[in-house]
Amino acid sequence: MELFRALAIFAEPPTMKAARAAEALELGELPTADEYTELFDFQLYPYASVYLGAEGMIGGEARDRVAGFWRGLGEVPPAEPDHLSVMLALYARLVELEAEEQDEKRRESWHSARKAFLWEHLLSWLIVYLTKLLGTVVGFYSRWGAMLLRALMGEIMAVGEQERRPLQLRESLALIDPRSGTGAEFLQSILTPVRSGMIITRADLTGAARKLNLGLRRAERKFMLKSLFAQDANAVFDWLIAETATWVQHHQGSKGGMFGEISRAWEEKTHSAAALLKELKLSASEVIS
Repeated sequence: MELFRALAIFAEPPTMKAARAAEALELGELPTADEYTELFDFQLYPYASVYLGAEGMIGGEARDRVAGFWRGLGEVPPAEPDHLSVMLALYARLVELEAEEQDEKRRESWHSARKAFLWEHLLSWLIVYLTKLLGTVVGFYSRWGAMLLRALMGEIMAVGEQERRPLQLRESLALIDPRSGTGAEFLQSILTPVRSGMIITRADLTGAARKLNLGLRRAERKFMLKSLFAQDANAVFDWLIAETATWVQHHQGSKGGMFGEISRAWEEKTHSAAALLKELKLSASEVIS
């Protein structure tokens, strides 16, 4: 499965090897190191744990689950098992192991592992991640994201659909209500995809500030969001509610295709977030402190 190995390279800093792969795949000229940094280090972090973890941060239990898959294969997990490039390379290896296996029972076992990794650890977050990426970037990374999405869809055809939701999307994680938690926890939960059902980047927050005529300094996202709330909580609630509506449309658009239960789970999270945000707006002055 050389395609997945080749695509994995582009989630890492650009190299001469990546340039040759880009040429072979007809993706065009490789982006600069600065373009890579802006996308993957500042906007869309290429780690599964950011999108599936309860804290919305790199590492934690979400990363441990990917590491556990490696251990289940009898392998020692790498330092960053949930990095997209590492995950795509592992998936490519699973496809190879299945294809090369001569024993029927062992081949079925590799097929099951391949299917589990695809649905539980890749599709569970990449559907949302690629939706955001394709709506954010143009040029090389847009072509890369579209090719990766097509490759994933091809794998669904190869291994079959999975009716059950991935384990990490079955957990009842939602926005933290600041009336029972803290304002800081509430802000972080908005920025935690598996709780809010949406991905909000630094660029989104900068765009919101511009749209709402609010001041903003580039900083860690939680502080940026807190600054916006401090200036005009009602307007920020309106902006967030509009974002949930956009994300519901995204999830509904993919729900009718191959990603059914995954998209349905994400849609439910976004609906829940929208309901709480609308309720909180009624007492906006008491929510963030």
